[in-house]
Amino acid sequence: EKEIILTELQFKAMRSSGPGGQHANKVSSKVELTYDVNGSKGLTTKEKSRLQLKLKSKLSNTGLFLLQCDDSRSQHKNKELVIKRFF
Repeated sequence: EKEIILTELQFKAMRSSGPGGQHANKVSSKVELTYDVNGSKGLTTKEKSRLQLKLKSKLSNTGLFLLQCDDSRSQHKNKELVIKRFF
């Protein structure tokens, strides 16, 4: 159910930390992906349970899975990269 899961992903852009001169201080290129494992309609109950066990240390108290990417200076490239990491 990859198509359903893709529609459930939420993205937020923010300023990246670290070196980069003025560009890093002006542009929101860092991307944070949030996925609600518990509320997902693209996963079966069994898949949700398995993910909760395997990702226990990476899930928030409310069952949110967070990934961040700030590898590139481009917000669009970082979004592509974080989606690839997610799947």
